[in-house]
Amino acid sequence: MKAIQVVAPAELVVADIPEPADDGRVLVRPQQVGICGTDVKVFTGAMPVSYPLVMGHEVVGEIQSVPAGCHLSPGMRVLLDPARSCGHCDLCRNQRPHLCRNAGLMGRDIDGVFAQYVRAPANALLPVPESISDKAAGVLQVLGTCIHAQRAVSVFPGQVAAVIGLGVAGQLMVQLLRERGVRVVGVTRSDWKLDLAARHGAEAVATPDQAASVLADLTDGRGPDLVVEAVGKEQTLAEAIELASVGGEILVFGTLTGGNQGLPYYQLYFKELTIYNPRAALIGDYALGIELAAAGRLDLEPIVSHQLTLDDAAEAFALVHDPSSMKVLMQVD
Repeated sequence: MKAIQVVAPAELVVADIPEPADDGRVLVRPQQVGICGTDVKVFTGAMPVSYPLVMGHEVVGEIQSVPAGCHLSPGMRVLLDPARSCGHCDLCRNQRPHLCRNAGLMGRDIDGVFAQYVRAPANALLPVPESISDKAAGVLQVLGTCIHAQRAVSVFPGQVAAVIGLGVAGQLMVQLLRERGVRVVGVTRSDWKLDLAARHGAEAVATPDQAASVLADLTDGRGPDLVVEAVGKEQTLAEAIELASVGGEILVFGTLTGGNQGLPYYQLYFKELTIYNPRAALIGDYALGIELAAAGRLDLEPIVSHQLTLDDAAEAFALVHDPSSMKVLMQVD
């Protein structure tokens, strides 16, 4: 079968590899796969992996075969939870398998989903209703991680939140907060991303230099109750700390990998801020995302900017860094 492998840093190949052996798990034929930040780190070598490795962990596909007694059936379109947990460590026993001490992620620790066939346990698969378009379905995996992140925060209707960074995750954060009745201000430098956030329900949008003033106007000078950092840079986390209200919350969704400027530590103390740093998702988070999308409560299609094929993987990875791109998907033949 055809698969996209990374064989060295920044080196992709379209490989012909054996189909996965029948090991008692469900056989899925990927229909479309998505590229995320983890994939980019694996591709560039910033995240060490064992080569060669089939890339990818975001997938929606069609079931080809199931083991006897399975509650799923061939022909179903399904979302795959790409995380693998051991089921017996202390975190798994405490209902936190996404933090499993022996965990693995497809496309990073084991072969991934950029292939014509994959196998997965039945309990990692969720049916995707036909009411969700193929294009929208390509956003469901990252939507699940955003839902998982928002479960931590205690906002309620009428409160004000700022979302810093309006890429894929930031746009989803805006919509999810709007669903909770929160008044959202989207913050980024990109005009077209500001426009998209406004379409998705942001009450106001602002560039970083405008954000403090816009938020002060909406909150009588108090600042937002919640700031979501959806960029993954020390600078934007520092901005989040400065913007947040006294007693506020900060949701650090972007994956921070260090920096050298420092943070406004006194403000962390003075404001008695609560900071959440969520990771990954649980199967129930994906299920809720599917439910919200199927009910038409989220607008996912505009978040997809490009749809290519698996043969165009090199171009697809290049597009991730293009300022005009949002979510990049690849169709699997």
